[in-house]
Amino acid sequence: MEQIIRIGMDTSKSVFQLHGVNAAEQPVLRKKMRRKEMVDYFTKCPSTVIAIEACGASHHWARLLTSLGHEVKLIAPQLVKPYVKRGKNDAADAEALCEAMSRPTMRFVPTKSADQQAILMLVGMRERAVAAQTALANMIRGYAAEFGLTAAKGISHISLLLERIMADGFVPDLARDLFASLAAEFAQANERLKAVDARLMAWYRNNECCRRLAQIPGLARSVRCCW
Repeated sequence: MEQIIRIGMDTSKSVFQLHGVNAAEQPVLRKKMRRKEMVDYFTKCPSTVIAIEACGASHHWARLLTSLGHEVKLIAPQLVKPYVKRGKNDAADAEALCEAMSRPTMRFVPTKSADQQAILMLVGMRERAVAAQTALANMIRGYAAEFGLTAAKGISHISLLLERIMADGFVPDLARDLFASLAAEFAQANERLKAVDARLMAWYRNNECCRRLAQIPGLARSVRCCW
């Protein structure tokens, strides 16, 4: 097998397009493989440099291929696009990755560890929980306004608003029942957010890097405000 010095790999859920060049920069590998075929290929392939677009599952593949003895470089999609020479397809994307990787000024994305991705997942869940809580609070405010009831800004005032609604004799029984349902949902949303925050804070306290960053003036306050 002719020595391949670089391989660009376009990834998907089940099919992977490879484009490799030799030391003379001539294409010597243009092949589409399924997942198992790709893993088997790189298990047997001599160590080389592989470029992957930094997108879904790319960090997983980077860790796996690195464990097989290869050097993996992740490239942001916007930095690959200028090197696509023809209509966008898997083969063209793989070739563009291979070309982009060779540029001396190219910037690469650091490969995240499994633990880093786990905490990013937790952060994403918190963002979702905050968005759900905010949407629910806005819904309650909007419905309450229809009955002439308002509250000051801030999530902390929603519970008081709901108490006022329940005590207001001018709110119809049907509306009061619906507000009670929203109140239960709002309480659940609060509990979910508290649970996520607790896990984030536990991780933060056990992470030396985060503790050191929090010592930077102004950053510690930002952490407290977010969590």
